[in-house]
Amino acid sequence: MPFDRIFLDELSARNDIVEIVSQYVQLKKSGANYFGLCPFHNEKTGSFSVSPDKQIFHCFGCGAGGGVITFIMKAEGLTFPDAVRYLAERAGMQIPEQGEAERKAARHRERLYALCRDAGRYYYDTLWRPENRTAQQYFINRGLSRRTMNRFGLGYAPDSFHALIDAMTAKGYTREELMDAGLVSRSEKGHIYDRFRNRVMFPIIDVRGHVIAFGGRVLDDSKPKYLNSPETPIFHKSRNLFALNLSKSTKNDYFILAEGYMDVIALHQAGFDSAVASLGTSLTEEQARIIARHTDRIVISYDADGAGQAAAQRAIDILKKCDLQVKVLRIPGAKDPDEFIKARGADAFRNLIERSEDHNAFRIEQIAAKYDLEDDEARVLFLRDAARMLAGIESTIEREVYAGRAAKMAGVTAEAMNVEVRRELGIQRKRRKAAERREIRSPVGLAQPKDRSLAYTDMKSAKAEENVLRLLFSDQKLIAVAEKDLQSAWFSAPVLRKIYERVLELNRNDQMVDVLSFEGWLEPNEMSLLSAILEPGIPAGEHRGELQEYINTIRMQRVKDGTITQAGEDPLLTFGRIKKQNAGGQTI
Repeated sequence: MPFDRIFLDELSARNDIVEIVSQYVQLKKSGANYFGLCPFHNEKTGSFSVSPDKQIFHCFGCGAGGGVITFIMKAEGLTFPDAVRYLAERAGMQIPEQGEAERKAARHRERLYALCRDAGRYYYDTLWRPENRTAQQYFINRGLSRRTMNRFGLGYAPDSFHALIDAMTAKGYTREELMDAGLVSRSEKGHIYDRFRNRVMFPIIDVRGHVIAFGGRVLDDSKPKYLNSPETPIFHKSRNLFALNLSKSTKNDYFILAEGYMDVIALHQAGFDSAVASLGTSLTEEQARIIARHTDRIVISYDADGAGQAAAQRAIDILKKCDLQVKVLRIPGAKDPDEFIKARGADAFRNLIERSEDHNAFRIEQIAAKYDLEDDEARVLFLRDAARMLAGIESTIEREVYAGRAAKMAGVTAEAMNVEVRRELGIQRKRRKAAERREIRSPVGLAQPKDRSLAYTDMKSAKAEENVLRLLFSDQKLIAVAEKDLQSAWFSAPVLRKIYERVLELNRNDQMVDVLSFEGWLEPNEMSLLSAILEPGIPAGEHRGELQEYINTIRMQRVKDGTITQAGEDPLLTFGRIKKQNAGGQTI
């Protein structure tokens, strides 16, 4: 564990999991636990549980789980050390000295932050050198003021293979640090060179104000038009949004989701300070969850071309999973927000936002655009497509309103459209029922971990192994009994063996065996499995007999598969002998 246990105990005590989770999820108490809608997947019925006694969370839907540090890691997209720092800052705690490996990793991250900051300053200074008038003119031609350029820290990477390398190594940074920050690339022959060359530069800044990456655009028609930083120890594309560091302070009750850097910058300059963009990729679910932490409403303002409209369709599906109110902006006579604002002004764009259409209307119109509604056969196909889309609307009133719109577009009665929608609802209901029946008929599949990469190969043994762990976490006095009678090699599931061996190690070192001891040590999917195992809990009482039964079950499974044998004895004879012993109340 990278942090001292005493410090983590205090950190956990000052950051109660119910209080922390309540900042992200509306929780309601039911019995000993609290429940709400899971922030990590789309659901209509709350299957997300928080246990104040165990200080864990667990979602019965998607399987996510862990302690308060794991929750912050997932909710904020942070590494374990950064999540600890986040909670420490919140509680006003000083981070203690760590082990050398952890101190080294922390120093490395700080060096990368400093390097990206200095690289950003270098690109900014380079932009304003007299010889780089062409780069300056690019931004000026795009209508940006000097104030806006300064606010976003825009810059220029010179047309050189080593200019940044020379500037940063002169400041004391190493070539390895430049590589780890994604600022240089390596040739097939092993030579490193500046990743960004002859490009105007857009620094990417996280919500804490750190420069973490860059986007660069060419000044001509060469390819690729945009080049972005790769994933690095401090930059994860799916966990960040361009300009969120500025938009998080907006007084607007909505965010604008634009397609690129220049659209966002133009919107901010025009007074729309809640604009953000995804980073060189399609919108991700993590980015949608980040948006949902700051607003309930989102207006999609993508380019008017086919690619932009298709991207809007995908974004709608992702944003709706986060229960956001989604609207889509129509931009008449312009290909993007930047072009429209230049031609018509900020007030006209504000009117567009006010008149932006609900995402359902947008979808119907996108479906209609594929068909010639003057042709009878095409109209039938349109109505069937529209019915499938409408059947996915949860609200009956919304469904009827948009069914009426689709009917009017196709020139049929609202009743005819509603009949088609009801037919589609019936089809989808039958599919859901069939899926539920398949689940009911497959109890083994349901008993498997949610993450199939952790799948059990011996279900009977694995369930006994889970129960052993549940008992050991509830009563640490039982660990000595288990260590004497149960070898870790007998565990059938590698992940459960890993947890068991950690339990034994903690107990030998007189350390507490609880969820906190595993945070940052287990992988996120393994942590979720552990929380699922511990969530049911066990009643108070004497559990030595139960533990012995579970150990016997595991042993018998190992005898069956030949792991345990008496020297020179046939496995079947071993199995029969041990079974007889167990029946007599003895253990092997």
